[in-house]
Amino acid sequence: MVYSDAMAGAKQISEKQVRRSVTLPSVVANQIAGMAKQRRLSDNRLLVELIEQGIEARKQKEKAFFSLAERFRAATNPEEVKRLGDELGRFVFGE
Repeated sequence: MVYSDAMAGAKQISEKQVRRSVTLPSVVANQIAGMAKQRRLSDNRLLVELIEQGIEARKQKEKAFFSLAERFRAATNPEEVKRLGDELGRFVFGE
């Protein structure tokens, strides 16, 4: 394979990596090690994937909440208002 300057430029454009140090409970660390071994990934790569998935899940949940809030504000039928209000309550306070 020939390494060209174009390839070097693409590497420089990629996101900068930042080193972080975290302390994990031993139970979580053991789960990470087991999952990483099963998927044949490094512990670090698995942690990055899990964090990315968690961030995406949080964004989706936030998006769903605002969609529900908008439907609640736009609702005119009292039964629908109550149902959507109950859903919002579960969203906020859990169940």
